[in-house]
Amino acid sequence: MQKNFKPHPNSFKNTFCVFHEVLADEIEGLKKQFESKAGSTYYYTEAGMYRVSNHWGRLANSKWRLVAREPETESKTKIGFAAWSEFYPDNVEEKLYYIDTDFDKNTVTYQHKNNPDWDKKAILRTSFETTKRIKQIRNLQQLTSWAKHFDYDDIADLRKQIINELIYTEKTLEEIKREI
Repeated sequence: MQKNFKPHPNSFKNTFCVFHEVLADEIEGLKKQFESKAGSTYYYTEAGMYRVSNHWGRLANSKWRLVAREPETESKTKIGFAAWSEFYPDNVEEKLYYIDTDFDKNTVTYQHKNNPDWDKKAILRTSFETTKRIKQIRNLQQLTSWAKHFDYDDIADLRKQIINELIYTEKTLEEIKREI
C-alpha cells in the first residue's frame, strides 16, 4: 500500500524541471493524487513526482520539459518522472539559464544553473535572453541562407563556431558574424 505523500501546493510554482520519460509500469499501484484542469495527472512519492500528460513546456507559471525515451514511445501522452531535488526556482529577472547543444543530434535546449551538469563556462542569461539566443541558434542549425555571406569550407564547422560564440560569450550574433 502506497503511503500518501503530498507536497505543499505552492512548491511547484515558478519552477523549472526536466522530467525523464518512464514506462507505465512505474506508476502501477500508485494512487493518482491530483488531476489538472488540462487533464494531466500527478502521482507523488517520497522520491519525486510522476506526471502523465500530453503537453509539456510552459505550464502556467513553470517550465517543465520532458526528455523522451529512445526509441520514443508512440503515445502522445507521456509519463515523466522528476526527483524533488530536480525542481529549480524560476523567475524572469535572474540569470538562471544556460544553453546546451548537441551538435550530433542538431538540437539546442536550455538548462538551469542548478543543474549539476553545468560546466560553469556557458554564459548564464535570463529566460528572455535565453529564448532569443535559442531562436538564433535554431535558425543557424536549420537554415543555410545566412552562410552565403561567408567564405567557408564546411558549413557544419562554421555553424559550430558561431553557435559556440553565442553560448560562451556575451557577443551579439551581428558581432560574431563581423568577426568571422
